[in-house]
Amino acid sequence: MITSLAYGAKSAAARLERMEIEREGPKDDEIQIEVMFTGVCHSDIHQVKNEWKNTVYPCIPGHEVVGRVKKAGAKTTRFKEGDIVGVGCMIDSCRQCEPCHAGDQNYCEGPNGWLATYNGPMTPATMTEDGSNMYGRDNTFGGYSDTVVVRQDFVLSIPEGLDPAAAAPILCAGVTTWSPMQHWGVKKGDKVAVLGFGGLGHMAAKLAKAIGAEVTVLTSTPEKIADAKAQGADAAYVETDKTSLTPLAGTFDFILSTVPEKHEVGALLDLLKRDARFVVVGNLDVIDGVDNSKLAFRRQSVAGSLIGNLKETQDVLDFCAANGIAPEIEIVDIKDINEVYTRIENGEVRYRAVIDMKSLS
Repeated sequence: MITSLAYGAKSAAARLERMEIEREGPKDDEIQIEVMFTGVCHSDIHQVKNEWKNTVYPCIPGHEVVGRVKKAGAKTTRFKEGDIVGVGCMIDSCRQCEPCHAGDQNYCEGPNGWLATYNGPMTPATMTEDGSNMYGRDNTFGGYSDTVVVRQDFVLSIPEGLDPAAAAPILCAGVTTWSPMQHWGVKKGDKVAVLGFGGLGHMAAKLAKAIGAEVTVLTSTPEKIADAKAQGADAAYVETDKTSLTPLAGTFDFILSTVPEKHEVGALLDLLKRDARFVVVGNLDVIDGVDNSKLAFRRQSVAGSLIGNLKETQDVLDFCAANGIAPEIEIVDIKDINEVYTRIENGEVRYRAVIDMKSLS
């Protein structure tokens, strides 16, 4: 066993605090990673506060993990000691179901779903028919820690030229926005709108622009209009500004919603072309305001997308390195994590907080 230092919460009402945890050492096909940087995702806050009603405590968040290989198991072939690597939202899947065979581990249909980097399997033993857990772990501990241990095939390569700190948010915020654009074929010349301009939204805008799309940002924060344009958006508007949005009716091939809570979308469907799609990635709640008469008369779709698979994650890391794309980050100390959570909830972080894990020691 490995004793690790970490920051975690002991209950939904508790502040995150420094603690020691026990991890199993690396098996023959596993990598032990010394964590260098961990991104702070809004879903970390949801999970810590048990807002999805499935949190296992103690909760050690962190699924945007970049670090250095400290030890490689005897049968590992992809990595060696000293390599800079990443770990995203998943550390295992059932490997047997149709999505897993197709390379879509993030849609694993095994009895416990995929194994999350923290908080255990997506479908815990208590929710399965026979009360089993194929992974043998009811809780997993994430990247708010000095070390993680992961099977080698769920570890990503961080390309040379990509700053390790900036690479961390790409492992979630990057791939979560990249995956639907790839799946639905966003291409050069398309007109793309990004709803929300936070951690996910600003990455979506940068990626769509690099693909060659014409990018419009729709935000609820007027102060972000200038930021969006400075980061490459062709246009940016306040999403409730009917004067500006009315002329855009029937304009967009693709709208990506990155807003992290329930959000009225009805009026925004008017902005879609025929056969266009409105895809939600920021919210796992009920989608309000969807009028099927608007969809049916233009054969439009409202869809969802969940993070990204392993190939897509490696692809977006490589794409960012090749195109000079990086998230806008703020480096923070782990001791300030509770205040950082408050600032994220208040929309004060521009645009992604990344923990320098040296601050843990």
